[in-house]
Amino acid sequence: MGTVILGIESSCDDTSAAVIRERRLLSNVIAGQDVHRKYGGVVPELASRAHQQNIVPVVDRALKEAGVSRHEIDAVAYTRGPGLLGSLLVGSSFTKGFTAALGIPMIEVNHLQAHIMVHFIQSEISPGPSPSFPFLCLLVSGGHTQLVVVRDHHNMEIIGRTIDDAAGEAFDKCAKLLGLPYPGGPHVDRLAREGDPLRFSFNKPRLEGFDYSFSGLKTSFLYMLRDNVKEDPDFIEENKADLAASLQKTIIDILLNKLRRASRKTGIRQIALAGGVSANSALREAIGEEALKNSWELFIPPLNYTTDNAAMIAITGYYRYLEGHFSSDDVTPLARMYF
Repeated sequence: MGTVILGIESSCDDTSAAVIRERRLLSNVIAGQDVHRKYGGVVPELASRAHQQNIVPVVDRALKEAGVSRHEIDAVAYTRGPGLLGSLLVGSSFTKGFTAALGIPMIEVNHLQAHIMVHFIQSEISPGPSPSFPFLCLLVSGGHTQLVVVRDHHNMEIIGRTIDDAAGEAFDKCAKLLGLPYPGGPHVDRLAREGDPLRFSFNKPRLEGFDYSFSGLKTSFLYMLRDNVKEDPDFIEENKADLAASLQKTIIDILLNKLRRASRKTGIRQIALAGGVSANSALREAIGEEALKNSWELFIPPLNYTTDNAAMIAITGYYRYLEGHFSSDDVTPLARMYF
């Protein structure tokens, strides 16, 4: 029948459960939380309460969609961190109770590593080959921006990371300045399609090595808006599409400049993209163009696997299960967690 893993994801504001058999995804259920939109960002206390309401029905639905009973599950993989501590506690507490009742092992998963591991899921929407080792992954999300050398399923090295804000955070905060709803990244992406990406220019960091920085870009964007609005109160509204397009191009240029340099330095030409910001259409197009120029073999995840989901937790748990990497009951969630 093959190994069956139940995955649980609750790191932020999405409650998700997924079931895989071997590498084959059988179900992937996600319950979002619209309550945060009116606050312009995720409210941790509200997020943890919503997880408590959602987790049982989400797991129940995932098992039913997979056609799997709880007695067929070999182990439960859950997100230990990083993330919001209250949200992580809901997922870990459920996992501890569920596995204790069934007498099966629990497997802790690093949320960021799991984003990278989506490239090993087999499903109808990802039937293609997985990257071979080693490969270089650009991991871009709302809270993290990293360049990672992936040597095998358990051995990953971060060679570059943001020293301040993440790319996704830059998208969201600048989108807020434009008066766009939360989360701002998808709205910038849609609006940018109507604008001129060369209309405005913003500061780009000059850091040695492969580390990123986006705080200077945010400041440059803020000051430019402030100065122009003083002269023309309608400046933002009249130039919103061009502003979005120029902002997006700047962020993508920063991301791909470091990726290009890292590929040359390491000699790795198998390139993968992962994380929530990997859903950005302009980024996907730009990295595709870079792949053609540099003879990269490129791996881009299906849109369903870009945002937080339990499928990525389940597949990571599957490989950890094969190695016998199980968690004990005294393991606690970690708001900050590194490879």
